[in-house]
Amino acid sequence: MVLQKLFEKFQLPKLVFIAGVLLQILLLAPSAFANVSAPGGYGLKIYNVNSVLYPFVQVYFRTFNSEKQPLVNLNEMNIGLMVKGRTYDPMKRQYAIQSIRNRSDAVRSVIILDASKSMLQNNAYLSTAQAAARFIDAKRPQDEVAVLAIRDTKEGYDVISNFERDPGALARRLADVKVDGMKSRIYDSIAAAMQMCAMSSQGSSIDPSVGNFLASCSIVIFSDGHDEGSALSREELNARITSLSIPVPIYALAYGPSSRSHFVNLESISKNSFGVYYLIGDTIDRMTRVVEEIQNILLSDYVVTFRSYEEVDGDMHALKIGVEYPTGSKKFTYDSSKFEAMEAPPIAEIDNAIRMLNQKMPPAPDGNPYFPARGQ
Repeated sequence: MVLQKLFEKFQLPKLVFIAGVLLQILLLAPSAFANVSAPGGYGLKIYNVNSVLYPFVQVYFRTFNSEKQPLVNLNEMNIGLMVKGRTYDPMKRQYAIQSIRNRSDAVRSVIILDASKSMLQNNAYLSTAQAAARFIDAKRPQDEVAVLAIRDTKEGYDVISNFERDPGALARRLADVKVDGMKSRIYDSIAAAMQMCAMSSQGSSIDPSVGNFLASCSIVIFSDGHDEGSALSREELNARITSLSIPVPIYALAYGPSSRSHFVNLESISKNSFGVYYLIGDTIDRMTRVVEEIQNILLSDYVVTFRSYEEVDGDMHALKIGVEYPTGSKKFTYDSSKFEAMEAPPIAEIDNAIRMLNQKMPPAPDGNPYFPARGQ
């Protein structure tokens, strides 16, 4: 649908569209997966913790191997869970893991398009627009996309679309982008996208509910990295990225018909944000394959749901998630976060979700989810 709008605008032959979405579920399903070894080192990053279903806590995290690709087919035996320094015993079945791909949680993305006139050379902008359209066509129904265009406005960018999940509406807005900019305020545009990610769901087409939790927000930027006139410097932007309490990964596609000397700016920003840097150069036909890879990364996040045994006190409590990969290696990589021990709001939908989770994950018979203390 989105590509079709572009083909109508540029009078190009019609391509094959990407279609199909997976069945979305909210509650936990049993996982039985084979282990796949990751080449070289690996890591993980917790980027969201949701306690609205307390005593059940949901921890959202992204994994990566040495090639920045997600770890696949993780199950409970790959996961180590610690709360306030004590380790959960997986045999007591007080936590479970799911892929975000198999849940109804929504994923948000902000696409930034460099709409300067220089991008009209060699059909560079057209390739960018086609790749952005493919990204939109491939998203799940509940996922939202916003679009910014870097142009000569007072702010340095145009908001082409706020967060939207209707592909048709996104297609119409994407096809209306004017490629007429003389300067590229890239850093200011990225800062604006970060602010959009940090905002609440005001104006969103997603109804806030248990089944529509906003799991993550990422930025995808297409540019040559040549910033001209931003109020922010690269160093100031990187400082903002580092200070974010919730990571906003930036996936940068560095391309351009001429010089590559400014690509390093995009490389610095993407790597600092826990994102990925893609060197496209003048091989712009790679863009579509790259955005498909980015989509796969965004939908390969994991959610660990665990039952907390901390009393409701309104305080923050430390937790750690560790990944052992492959199973049996005895080598865990951990990331830390906190959760709030809060009483769940008295909402019927939340009560029903907690009741169903209680059935799937009943309390430990002895009220203790942890491994025995040493010496016991």
